Amino acid sequence: MDRKWKVAPGFGAVVLMLLGHLTSALEVPLDPKVLEGLPQPPTIMLQSPKNYIFDPRENIVIHCEAKGKPHPSFSWTRNGTHFDVEKDSKVLMKPSSGTLVIDISGEKAEAYEGTYQCTAHNEHGTALSNNIVIRQSRSPLWSKERNEAIVVQKGVPLVLQCRPPMGLPPPVIFWMDHIFQRLPLNERVSQSLNGDLYFSNILPEDTRSDYICYARFPHTQTIQQKQPISITVLDNNPVGERRPRFMAPLGSSSNTMVLRGDVLELECIAEGLPTPGISWRKESGELPSSRMSLHNFQKTLKIVDVTEDDAGDYCCTAANNLGSVNHIIKVTVKAAPFWISAPRNLILAPNETDILTCRVGGEPKPKISWSINGVPIENAPQDVSRKVEEDTVTLSSVQTGSSAVYQCNASNEFGYLLANAFVSVLAEPPRVLTSPNKLYQVITNSPALLDCATFGSPIPIITWFKDSQTSIKSGDPYVIHENGTLEIHVAQPLNSGKYTCIATNSLGVRENSVVLEVKEPTRIMRQPEYKVVQRSSDAVFECHVKHDPSLIPTVTWLKDSGELPDDERFVVDADSLTIKDVIQEDEGTYTCIMNTTLDQDSASAMLTVVEATPPPPISYEEPDPPKDLELTDQSERSVQLTWIPGDEHNSPTQKFLIQYEDLLHQPGVWLNMSEVDGSSTTAHLNLSPYVYYSFRVRALNHVGYSLPSQPSHQYRTNPAAPDENPSDVQAGGTEPNNLVVSWMPLTGFQSNGPGLQYKVLWRQRDVEQEWSSETVANVSQFVLTGTPTFVPYEVKVQAENTYGSGPEPEVVQGYSGEDLPLSAPDNVQVMVHNSTVAEVHWEPVSSPTVRGKLEGYKVYYQRERGLQETEVQAEQQQQVLTFGGNRTDGRLPGLRPYSLYSLFVRVLNSRGEGPPSLNRTFETPEGVPGPPSFLEVINPNMDSLTLKWGPPHDNNGRLTGYTLKYQPVNTTNELGSAKVLTFPANKTSITLTELKSSTLYKFYFSAQTIKGSGPTVTEEAFTVMDTTHIQPSVETGKGPTEPPHPTSPITQSPRPPFHKVRPVGPAFGLVNTSVSEDGAVISWEYFGHHKNVFVEYTVENSKDDWKKESVNGSHSYMIKDLKPGTSYKVRVVARDQTDAAVHSTEEVLVTVPAVATRQVDIATQGWFIGLMCAIALLILVLLIVCFIKRNKGGKYPVKEKEDAHQDPEIQPMKEDDGTFGEYRSMESDTEDHKPLKGSRTPSNGTVRRDESDDSLVDYGEGGDGQFNEDGSFIGQYSGKKEKDTHEGNESSEAPSPVNAMNSFV
Repeated sequence: MDRKWKVAPGFGAVVLMLLGHLTSALEVPLDPKVLEGLPQPPTIMLQSPKNYIFDPRENIVIHCEAKGKPHPSFSWTRNGTHFDVEKDSKVLMKPSSGTLVIDISGEKAEAYEGTYQCTAHNEHGTALSNNIVIRQSRSPLWSKERNEAIVVQKGVPLVLQCRPPMGLPPPVIFWMDHIFQRLPLNERVSQSLNGDLYFSNILPEDTRSDYICYARFPHTQTIQQKQPISITVLDNNPVGERRPRFMAPLGSSSNTMVLRGDVLELECIAEGLPTPGISWRKESGELPSSRMSLHNFQKTLKIVDVTEDDAGDYCCTAANNLGSVNHIIKVTVKAAPFWISAPRNLILAPNETDILTCRVGGEPKPKISWSINGVPIENAPQDVSRKVEEDTVTLSSVQTGSSAVYQCNASNEFGYLLANAFVSVLAEPPRVLTSPNKLYQVITNSPALLDCATFGSPIPIITWFKDSQTSIKSGDPYVIHENGTLEIHVAQPLNSGKYTCIATNSLGVRENSVVLEVKEPTRIMRQPEYKVVQRSSDAVFECHVKHDPSLIPTVTWLKDSGELPDDERFVVDADSLTIKDVIQEDEGTYTCIMNTTLDQDSASAMLTVVEATPPPPISYEEPDPPKDLELTDQSERSVQLTWIPGDEHNSPTQKFLIQYEDLLHQPGVWLNMSEVDGSSTTAHLNLSPYVYYSFRVRALNHVGYSLPSQPSHQYRTNPAAPDENPSDVQAGGTEPNNLVVSWMPLTGFQSNGPGLQYKVLWRQRDVEQEWSSETVANVSQFVLTGTPTFVPYEVKVQAENTYGSGPEPEVVQGYSGEDLPLSAPDNVQVMVHNSTVAEVHWEPVSSPTVRGKLEGYKVYYQRERGLQETEVQAEQQQQVLTFGGNRTDGRLPGLRPYSLYSLFVRVLNSRGEGPPSLNRTFETPEGVPGPPSFLEVINPNMDSLTLKWGPPHDNNGRLTGYTLKYQPVNTTNELGSAKVLTFPANKTSITLTELKSSTLYKFYFSAQTIKGSGPTVTEEAFTVMDTTHIQPSVETGKGPTEPPHPTSPITQSPRPPFHKVRPVGPAFGLVNTSVSEDGAVISWEYFGHHKNVFVEYTVENSKDDWKKESVNGSHSYMIKDLKPGTSYKVRVVARDQTDAAVHSTEEVLVTVPAVATRQVDIATQGWFIGLMCAIALLILVLLIVCFIKRNKGGKYPVKEKEDAHQDPEIQPMKEDDGTFGEYRSMESDTEDHKPLKGSRTPSNGTVRRDESDDSLVDYGEGGDGQFNEDGSFIGQYSGKKEKDTHEGNESSEAPSPVNAMNSFV
């Protein structure tokens, strides 16, 4: 059970001093057996949302569920006064619950609107629900209006207002035509957030008479429409191109407020010609990419889950090739109250102390008020044990009978939070909730968690014992958690046993025992192997497992991560999988999974199936193994081995390999010993002492080695003294007072006998003394302690066994351990060579003070500050240079000019560094400055532009000024005459005038100190092109005027938009196209230097690759062999192998006119005239018949009525025949607000459901018609089957709105 100390920050010390002690709060256990006898104040478990909008056709259900001991009773208030449920026959409260069900059928639904609050009460306290505001959904009718026809000139902006009636909740808006087809939206035509339709510039194709705004009300599932709007676009006086201007919002700035956690939607819609594009940025930071999205063709910026960091200025920019305009939206983020720390239920023992905290956030700061059992705490009876301070209630020395429910209410102008927290005062002896003698099983090396869940008041103290005698304390390998759980981080078999936990408080003691078993892990020892088998043969995968004897593994085989095919050819055994009569489909990856109740292991292998091939005429195989091995000529150190070769299988034996097994030292391991020619059947083998030999032979031919022969009889050699000493003997110290001698030990094979030992001998070099020695066994090093620091020694190591010593060992030199140097270098001096290099000198330390091998000297230096700065900069990075050997000087490169540096020097040996020398400081002189931090071109015009720059990041001295050099660049990349200007150090921009229009200029800019100029930064930019020579964009063969003569080029695209800084490389200007009988002629302006220029073209709307034709050195080109009557996309592209960038013009559209063919004019043929007359007569007869039949029914198709009356309401279908209801007379004022046929409309204008209600839902196929979440209809409208035969002829079919609305949001 969790136990947590909960003390208000800064308040705990006062409580401790005044009230003695503060205990931790109990968690309420979930065990029903524990809860059964515990009293508990009420707790609200379920309640309706704070804002509840109900459908007037359904019952109102207001939820209120609570628990407590005893079970609470419920009551309600409405609009702040008691609501007597029993007096209203329409209101029912569910049994054992506070949930209200209000039957509003036949009643006025608005009579039950209001603010409701539920109260749950028992003898231990009272809990309150939130204030639940109940409101009825509404879908009012559209007000009657007549829209005047709109006549505008081409190119002007236009707004069509929707202004739907306000509903509850608000309706969803969309625009359609009279046949319920959604109007296309794009960058030019868009719908705003309030539903209005915006045209950035209107075009002739926008002419139509049926712009209709529809409003869908979600709760009542009704759709209403506005009167159609007619637009006629004239082309006799079109409006020309113009810069962008915002249509919404107006002005240069606006303000909006959003609540924390809500969705922020910002909208910018602009007009202009060409249509402007919209972009967004945040002035004082980055847009939150993970929560941000753009909609409505970039015109709407949407940010979800708003935080306080989203406040600030958002700038939307509308731009076309004539300019741009900005609008700033200032966003303010407020916050309804939100929880930081809600109050928690407390279970306290008598005389304990604790606190309730109610911490909330919000903007503005919420006001916090407390209640107890639903009564404001200031009106409750005084209690000296209770103290309220803003968001904290302190309960001191609580007594039995003081249980209660506390309410915390936090509110500001944007909302409120209400939380209930009960305080239950209990005195309970300990209870252990964990089942007795529970068995825990874990795998070795995995963690084990032994539970000891308890309950008691006061909180019990938990102690653990192992095997009923060993007390367990927290520490490796055990951890006792705060909730009493005992954790063993890495369980081992020795941790198995019986564990007992004891829970103790002032009222009693309880104990419980559990058992832990630590099992061996499950491991696959022989894994399945990759198989290549022939079709129709068998494949066998092995899978042998090792597991704990008490765990029974189950094997599962998978094929390609799925189950094995249900085929009897797959045979699964305990340790293998056999696939019989393999087919091609059996290829794949097979996985063996061994599962136990505690763990599992798996291994996989692939199966490859190949075609069966006929046997070759001659079979070549490995030779059979040799046989009949025999040992002869046996001696102490040699033996003769003979054998009989096996069958060679059509491939001669090339050699024989003799292997041996040392049964004494390495049983089961076969090692290569010797090789003999394939024609030989004997081998003379040299042997070592004290080895139990077995021999075997393998034969090799060009196919491979044979299997090994059967082993020979065992042959044992007698022990002897070692033949060799340990190798790789080394001597060196690891500590200042020791010498470590290490070596590579002999193997058992090399020992030559039992009792192998090593005799270590040592003496100090250059000192007259005898060898000292020590004999050790079963180790590979010897540590000699008490040696002087860094003294040379001679050492040697000799092998010995029971039968004698090895040969005389070699002497190895080594030094005892080093210690840190004692002294620091003296007389440290610094010589500054220039602004970036200094030289440091020092006097070397004496050899005895080094106390080890001199590795060199380390110079530590760091920049303290620039000389122009007055304070030392914090956290300067220290730099270190190491100068090897006995050096007395060194150079410090890479210094920063005009700076103050400090340094010190340490001596270095293999052990580490000595003490530092005295600190020295030095200054570096001024140097040339770094490059300017930036250089950019702004405000380019036809004959002028402005340069703006920033000072260098590193002045490296006192800045004296700047130098600017600039010159024009012509179309062949030749530089014109240069001009040079100088500026003082405090200047940051300059406007250059008298420049040539449409010309590329190159700028070179640098900063100066007294030491000279720093690095130059360059930039290139164009002046603005004279637009008076640019022709309007016209597509060949289209437009309001006649196409020009083929010899007159047609401007297909305006010049590219001008950027602040023109990129270095190709720059394309005006692109012209014209079409003649021979092909399409493309001409362009080109300012680049690239040599590889191409004209690329492809058929419009085709996925074919672009065709490419080289046009190097030319500024025009004719594309031939184009298909007549086809439109092509054309562009000019420049590439350079040395430049990864590709430069291209905008794509232009070229249409090749269709070739006129000679055809006979059938309009003058007699047979054609006769046929047309017959068809016209037939159509006239059909129209007369239809007119007569229609007049008999007295009904009109909905399509005709819409054309004739343009009624704003979509009427429901008639219940009897599935048609749309009759449209009312335009002259009848009394029927302006008639309800839909077959439905009832209450006095407030809402639609109500009863036994004969008729909504759009009822007309879906199969009775399943409904709305999707996005507001679209599901299914199609279809008339119900005719109920009366006499009404059969009254059905008329109208265009279905459902298909049109299926895609609407």
